Amino acid sequence: MTGNVLILGGSGRFGRNAAEAFWNAGWRVVLFDREQDDLAQAAQGMDIIVNGWNPAYTDWATQIPRLTEQVIAAARTSGATVILPGNVYVFGKEAPEGFGPEVAHAARNPLGRVRIEMEQTYRDAGIPVILLRAGDFLDTAASGNWFDLQMAPSLKKGVLTYPGDPDVPHAWAFLPDMARAAVALAERREILPRFTEVNFPGYTLTGQDMARQIGEILGRGVRVKRMAWWPLRLAAPVWPLGAKLVEMRYLWDKPHRLTHESFDALLPGFRETPVDEALAAAVAPVLKAGSDRPRRDHAAQDPATAA
Repeated sequence: MTGNVLILGGSGRFGRNAAEAFWNAGWRVVLFDREQDDLAQAAQGMDIIVNGWNPAYTDWATQIPRLTEQVIAAARTSGATVILPGNVYVFGKEAPEGFGPEVAHAARNPLGRVRIEMEQTYRDAGIPVILLRAGDFLDTAASGNWFDLQMAPSLKKGVLTYPGDPDVPHAWAFLPDMARAAVALAERREILPRFTEVNFPGYTLTGQDMARQIGEILGRGVRVKRMAWWPLRLAAPVWPLGAKLVEMRYLWDKPHRLTHESFDALLPGFRETPVDEALAAAVAPVLKAGSDRPRRDHAAQDPATAA
């Protein structure tokens, strides 16, 4: 069952991949233009609204509640189902290793609380919502995520710069796969609960796993180097973005994975891209860029382009 889909943040990470996946599946895809379009009008006649907006970390507390209310209002008047990419921030430091829909949203840090409140607002709105939760992104373009911004540029020197304990499991999502899953869920929307929370399990990899896989892809050894956090800690008192990045550091040292039961129950036949192919696709644009200098951090992007 195809239809019409409105993509918010179509030039951002999730939005760009979602637009391509819906288009490839035969949907009519409309990209929302924040400079020219009115959201309430653009949503009319849409079956799905993909909320790919994601403000800068430093603007979450002020912008996410407002954007959430705008999307809910547009969905309520149009009857569209909202597809919302979720993250793992809601669970907090004390959560069990396996993050699933049954795990309490108990984060106490500011960014985690913003996400908890956002998700609860969608739950309480009474509109149809599909929340697809995933770990850190692997993309096919250098889009300013943790992998292509901080970790992969040093691969030209045979080094994977890792932000945390390289022996701790960490959740990853290959964005083209996540976007295909979003399409598959959209096509089943009529049989889903009003608010559907589902994990996108993706890959669970340690830094050492990732370095080993990338070494096989590149045909040479890759060693892991721990990223230095002290510059961010020193800058945090006068650099708000740095403080927010430090706030979320715990996820790089906390073992975690996205459980698969909720996903398998809804999309039992889904075939993910083999992890070596996904890593090869994520590495390629970084090595092609020809520079080891960090690019602009994703958290500094505009809400229309950052998701």
